[in-house]
Amino acid sequence: MSYATSLTGLQNAQTNLNVIANNISNADTTGFKQSTVQFANLVATSAYTNPKEVVGIGSAVAQIEQDFSQGSVKTTGSALDLEISGQGFFAVKSPITTQTAYTRNGNFSLDSTNAAATGNSYIVDTNGNRLQVTTSGSSTPGDAIVATTDSTGAAFAGVTVSASGVVSASYSDGGSTPVGTIALASFISPDGLLQNGDQDYTATGLSGQPVYGQPATGTYGTLRSGALEESNVDLSTQLVDLITAQQYFEANSKAIDANTTTVENIINLHQ
Repeated sequence: MSYATSLTGLQNAQTNLNVIANNISNADTTGFKQSTVQFANLVATSAYTNPKEVVGIGSAVAQIEQDFSQGSVKTTGSALDLEISGQGFFAVKSPITTQTAYTRNGNFSLDSTNAAATGNSYIVDTNGNRLQVTTSGSSTPGDAIVATTDSTGAAFAGVTVSASGVVSASYSDGGSTPVGTIALASFISPDGLLQNGDQDYTATGLSGQPVYGQPATGTYGTLRSGALEESNVDLSTQLVDLITAQQYFEANSKAIDANTTTVENIINLHQ
């Protein structure tokens, strides 16, 4: 039994090491949120067990939790680099699958691939997913579309984003056209979001469905243009946790070695 008990400890230590290693490897990943492992003990009981004789039989991973605390801010100067100060997620939609994902990574740019043919550019993330905004008269989020020329034929000159999420395109004649208001998504239980990689999440039954709102209203955070939210990984804390996890792994390994030695000695007594 002691062998099986220590084996659960080894498995859990390896899981913890994997999570810590992933945190450390993403210390410089924009918008990344670190994870922590929560453990639970295992016991052998029945309806007739004396509570004073309950025997522990190891441990198990209860859950791996995401820490959605605010990361530090890095100034970039690019108008379409956006940072959320407070709660909320950017909503981005894939033009291929039409699936919507949610992210804290505000590294956006203009996709001008088909601008010559369509006369429009989309505001996209690094994977080509389109930023979602709401426009006047509609509460349903849609793609952020920037026209390459305005109604007078003036060429696109630049874009600005206010703290309340209003995106405006400026043109060479000095005119300005509203693109829409960035739609931030909130969830009843962000811990229930499913990680997809690339700092993207999808909604699940545990997280609940997204509730959209305008930045700087209610519980939604404000936006900062020209800045990005960095990873919230604290390297010093992670390195301390790494040492602790390694010691946990080694202690369980030694317990298995001790159990093996005891069994061998018992077998030798009968020879």
